[in-house]
Amino acid sequence: MEFLRPTSLSEACQLKAEHPDAVPLCGGTDVMVDLNFDRRRPEALLDLTAVPELYEWSRYDGRLRIGAAVPYTAIIEQLATEAPGLAIASRTVGSPQIRNRASVGGNLGSASPAGDALPPLLAANGEVETMSTTGARRIPIHEFFLGPKHNALRPEELIAAVHVPVASGPQQYAKVGTRNAMVIAVCSFSLALHPDTGRIGTGIGSAAPTPRAAPEAEDFLAAELADRWTAPDELPDDVVRRFGELVAAAAEPIDDVRGTADYRRHALSVLARRTLTWTWAEHRSQERAQ
Repeated sequence: MEFLRPTSLSEACQLKAEHPDAVPLCGGTDVMVDLNFDRRRPEALLDLTAVPELYEWSRYDGRLRIGAAVPYTAIIEQLATEAPGLAIASRTVGSPQIRNRASVGGNLGSASPAGDALPPLLAANGEVETMSTTGARRIPIHEFFLGPKHNALRPEELIAAVHVPVASGPQQYAKVGTRNAMVIAVCSFSLALHPDTGRIGTGIGSAAPTPRAAPEAEDFLAAELADRWTAPDELPDDVVRRFGELVAAAAEPIDDVRGTADYRRHALSVLARRTLTWTWAEHRSQERAQ
């Protein structure tokens, strides 16, 4: 196995062009597990831990650019206000040691339906920035996941960053697992309220072949909230219940060792109702404080 260790993003792109089958390695929280269990034996590893550009984040024009290797710990500590849904999800990832190494870029690269960072990126309507020797491109997050552990990256491309709008309203993330910590989600759900545009963002995890949104639930809730943003009252129970039903209907779960399809649909409905209750209460509090 060849071990490639670039020290700049341009060098990393050049090496990836020369070795398109090389597996990127940074935090190693997924790749090293696969290697240890002999699930894969790539001809080359592309170690990105010495590429400083991947560890940077910045704010521009009301958006965030988060480098692919920015660890979850940094997101929790530095971006909880600008990207609250992603920060909340980051707190649920593994152990402190894992959060110090793992990153959003790793979740995007592995494209697992259970990736904790992915539903908040869907809810925030993010974009994935890729780099190669021919330049950069941005892929809308809703077009990035093509199948189970399969994404829209070209063989010569690397994930450079993710772009998300700075939060204009409350965001939440919740998941169900067999315990409270260090657990792969049985199912997960993220909700983002965008009062500046009246838009609702959703993200479903671990309940379909890929992470996905719930567009019918988004449209329903946006219509129900259209006249409530500036004078928010309590949401009727039937609105909250219907939102949960539409989120569950958007899923395409399976039975596996972590849970049944029926349980996942039920749990998603519960998570949707809870996150809506939390985010709407936060929005009402913010409006009253103004």
